[in-house]
Amino acid sequence: MNIEMITAAAARLDGIARRTPLLHAPALDALAGRRVLVKPECLQHTGSFKFRGAYSALSAMTPEMRGRGVIAFSSGNHAQGIARAAQIFGAPAVIVMPSDAPALKIEGTRSYGAEVVLYDRGREKREEIGARLAQERGLTLVKPYDEPQVIAGQGTCGLEIAAQAFELGVSEGDVLVCCGGGGLTAGIALALEAEAPGLRPRPVEPQDFDDTARSLKSGIREVNPVEAGGLCDAILTPQPGELTFPITQKLCGPGLVVSDEEVLRAMALAFRHLKVVAEPGGAVALAAALFSADITADTVICTISGGNTDPATFARALTYI
Repeated sequence: MNIEMITAAAARLDGIARRTPLLHAPALDALAGRRVLVKPECLQHTGSFKFRGAYSALSAMTPEMRGRGVIAFSSGNHAQGIARAAQIFGAPAVIVMPSDAPALKIEGTRSYGAEVVLYDRGREKREEIGARLAQERGLTLVKPYDEPQVIAGQGTCGLEIAAQAFELGVSEGDVLVCCGGGGLTAGIALALEAEAPGLRPRPVEPQDFDDTARSLKSGIREVNPVEAGGLCDAILTPQPGELTFPITQKLCGPGLVVSDEEVLRAMALAFRHLKVVAEPGGAVALAAALFSADITADTVICTISGGNTDPATFARALTYI
């Protein structure tokens, strides 16, 4: 992985992906005690940053490879990103999704024309299902984070952050990134290393699913004891990726961990002050920006990585307004 792959992905995504803004609300600064700038990837196509990596991966394939079809496994956001990218290219797409994924994400994936295969993530392994279907049908597997072209696509978000921070005169600070397997974190870290070295990326995770934070402390890829049941379904992964973790380990500051209550409060505050809808997994970085005592930077930039929340969860969050 290198910056050249990210800039090449940016060229392919130019005019396709949205250049999401960098938002600011003085009320959030006052609450956090620091300047808070928010990158709302919930406004990206399909409602999350995942469209960047999905389109990057498919656009790098040969027409013959795309024509045979692609397969992906995802709790919802990578699923929708792959489904939409495949739809743009007229390619078949099969998506392996957990049966407990939000209905909104399952329906959204199907709405882009993809075939959805559901599984029980408590008893079955999505990687095994994906590998079997790929072999049986001749499909190309596009992994959600441990795939170079996916990481490159996510890195285009980092290029935008670097450029937007420069426009605002921000050269130093922490960039808080919602982190599951680490594709967005690694991509942003590589982009910032090249374009804005004074901005330090830091992964943010939910409590009890903090494998990256623990891995950064121990120096080895730690495993979460469970893979399901948490509020932040979009970023619940078994452990950091094989490709992503070495990048995170080299380029990122210490990980941050937030509670479910802090996540719900952040969702409510994003709606109230920024007028954007964040899903739980997409709100962890904002939660850290607002409530973490482990941040000393005067300015933080945080991603809202997705907005595909179900109505019941969003209603629960709004009780915190």
